[in-house]
Amino acid sequence: MARARIDDAAGAAALAAASDFDGASRDARATAVRFTLQVLADFAPGKSVEVRVPPFGAVQCIEGPGHTRGTPPNVIETDARTWLELATGRLAWADAVAAARVTASGQRADLSAHLPLRLP
Repeated sequence: MARARIDDAAGAAALAAASDFDGASRDARATAVRFTLQVLADFAPGKSVEVRVPPFGAVQCIEGPGHTRGTPPNVIETDARTWLELATGRLAWADAVAAARVTASGQRADLSAHLPLRLP
Protein backbone atom coordinates (compact mmCIF):
# COMPACT_ATOMS: atom_id res chain seq x y z
CA MET A 1 0.00 0.00 0.00
CA ALA A 2 1.37 3.39 -0.98
CA ARG A 3 1.99 6.00 1.67
CA ALA A 4 -0.46 8.91 1.63
CA ARG A 5 0.95 12.02 -0.02
CA ILE A 6 1.20 15.28 1.87
CA ASP A 7 -0.44 18.01 -0.17
CA ASP A 8 1.55 21.14 -0.95
CA ALA A 9 -0.47 23.43 1.32
CA ALA A 10 -0.15 21.16 4.36
CA GLY A 11 3.54 20.60 3.64
CA ALA A 12 4.24 24.31 3.26
CA ALA A 13 2.37 25.06 6.50
CA ALA A 14 4.34 22.41 8.39
CA LEU A 15 7.60 23.67 6.91
CA ALA A 16 6.78 27.22 7.97
CA ALA A 17 5.94 26.05 11.49
CA ALA A 18 9.14 23.97 11.67
CA SER A 19 11.31 26.93 10.64
CA ASP A 20 11.49 27.61 14.40
CA PHE A 21 12.59 24.03 14.98
CA ASP A 22 12.71 24.14 18.77
CA GLY A 23 9.36 25.94 19.01
CA ALA A 24 7.59 23.66 16.52
CA SER A 25 5.46 20.75 17.60
CA ARG A 26 6.70 17.23 16.96
CA ASP A 27 3.85 16.79 14.45
CA ALA A 28 4.91 19.89 12.51
CA ARG A 29 8.54 18.72 12.42
CA ALA A 30 7.49 15.23 11.32
CA THR A 31 5.21 16.54 8.57
CA ALA A 32 7.88 18.99 7.36
CA VAL A 33 10.47 16.20 7.15
CA ARG A 34 8.11 13.81 5.38
CA PHE A 35 7.01 16.53 2.96
CA THR A 36 10.55 17.50 2.03
CA LEU A 37 11.53 13.84 1.59
CA GLN A 38 8.51 13.48 -0.68
CA VAL A 39 9.64 16.50 -2.72
CA LEU A 40 13.15 15.03 -3.01
CA ALA A 41 11.76 11.72 -4.28
CA ASP A 42 9.55 13.58 -6.78
CA PHE A 43 12.43 15.62 -8.22
CA ALA A 44 15.07 12.89 -8.06
CA PRO A 45 13.15 9.68 -8.72
CA GLY A 46 14.91 6.37 -8.50
CA LYS A 47 16.02 3.71 -6.06
CA SER A 48 19.80 3.94 -5.89
CA VAL A 49 20.10 6.10 -2.74
CA GLU A 50 18.19 5.81 0.51
CA VAL A 51 17.81 9.00 2.53
CA ARG A 52 16.94 8.40 6.18
CA VAL A 53 15.76 11.01 8.68
CA PRO A 54 14.92 9.03 11.80
CA PRO A 55 12.45 8.77 13.35
CA PHE A 56 10.30 10.56 10.79
CA GLY A 57 10.93 9.00 7.41
CA ALA A 58 13.06 7.60 4.65
CA VAL A 59 12.86 7.60 0.85
CA GLN A 60 14.66 6.03 -2.02
CA CYS A 61 15.69 8.40 -4.77
CA ILE A 62 18.15 9.11 -7.59
CA GLU A 63 18.33 7.01 -10.73
CA GLY A 64 20.73 4.13 -10.89
CA PRO A 65 20.97 0.54 -9.77
CA GLY A 66 18.40 -0.18 -7.09
CA HIS A 67 18.26 -2.64 -4.27
CA THR A 68 15.46 -4.80 -2.96
CA ARG A 69 16.63 -6.35 0.31
CA GLY A 70 19.03 -5.63 3.12
CA THR A 71 21.07 -2.51 3.59
CA PRO A 72 21.27 -0.43 0.41
CA PRO A 73 24.74 0.37 -0.95
CA ASN A 74 24.13 4.15 -0.90
CA VAL A 75 22.74 5.54 2.33
CA ILE A 76 22.43 9.07 3.66
CA GLU A 77 21.31 9.63 7.23
CA THR A 78 20.83 12.77 9.26
CA ASP A 79 18.68 14.23 12.00
CA ALA A 80 15.50 16.20 11.36
CA ARG A 81 16.97 19.65 12.10
CA THR A 82 19.90 19.11 9.72
CA TRP A 83 17.64 17.69 7.01
CA LEU A 84 15.30 20.68 7.13
CA GLU A 85 18.24 23.08 7.05
CA LEU A 86 19.62 21.26 3.99
CA ALA A 87 16.23 21.08 2.28
CA THR A 88 15.59 24.80 2.69
CA GLY A 89 19.10 25.99 1.88
CA ARG A 90 20.02 27.20 5.37
CA LEU A 91 22.87 24.67 5.39
CA ALA A 92 25.09 23.62 2.49
CA TRP A 93 25.64 19.93 1.80
CA ALA A 94 29.44 20.22 1.99
CA ASP A 95 29.24 22.04 5.33
CA ALA A 96 26.90 19.40 6.79
CA VAL A 97 29.17 16.57 5.68
CA ALA A 98 32.30 18.35 6.93
CA ALA A 99 30.67 18.93 10.32
CA ALA A 100 29.61 15.26 10.51
CA ARG A 101 25.96 16.26 10.68
CA VAL A 102 25.31 13.88 7.76
CA THR A 103 26.57 10.36 7.24
CA ALA A 104 26.82 9.37 3.61
CA SER A 105 28.10 6.02 2.38
CA GLY A 106 28.35 4.77 -1.18
CA GLN A 107 29.40 6.26 -4.50
CA ARG A 108 26.03 7.89 -5.16
CA ALA A 109 25.45 9.21 -1.63
CA ASP A 110 25.73 12.89 -2.50
CA LEU A 111 22.70 15.19 -2.57
CA SER A 112 24.55 18.40 -3.40
CA ALA A 113 23.01 18.53 -6.89
CA HIS A 114 19.50 18.26 -5.44
CA LEU A 115 19.72 20.65 -2.49
CA PRO A 116 18.25 23.01 -1.58
CA LEU A 117 14.97 21.54 -2.72
CA ARG A 118 12.74 23.31 -5.20
CA LEU A 119 9.77 23.52 -2.87
CA PRO A 120 6.30 24.05 -4.30
